[in-house]
Amino acid sequence: MTQDEVQEFFRSRVPPAWFAGGPKVEVDDDEILCTGVLPPGTAPAAFRETTREERIAVAAEAEQRFGRKVSWAVEHDGTVVSFTTLSTPVMSRLRFRERAVLDTLIEGGVARSRSEALAWCVRLVGQHQAEWLADLREALAGVEHVRGGGPTLI
Repeated sequence: MTQDEVQEFFRSRVPPAWFAGGPKVEVDDDEILCTGVLPPGTAPAAFRETTREERIAVAAEAEQRFGRKVSWAVEHDGTVVSFTTLSTPVMSRLRFRERAVLDTLIEGGVARSRSEALAWCVRLVGQHQAEWLADLREALAGVEHVRGGGPTLI
């Protein structure tokens, strides 16, 4: 399964009237996130309700085919509204000072748990280092391309 295969799957099954332009599809090891820009005059809550059954059917087919959960989001007036998202636990080993940062966020009322505090930190890095992260992803795509053209062991 490639990113292009998943993108094509959603483009072929998502009705054109749902979004202004095609859906944006992102894939990781656990989840497929399908996001679309709502046409003018369409409210996220109304879209969510009127498309629920069709979205469930598309998601079920994608989950069967690609072995990942499907989440949905829409962009409306420049804001992304997520309808469903997968919350995946990850193992993290933090030292004393790093745990102290998380505990400070909890004590300050920013987060209710270390897990929530860590998610807050990750979102903050994503917001403030978006350009750098995009450059890093682009570099990694280049590495994957070079690896794909390399010798095989067989």
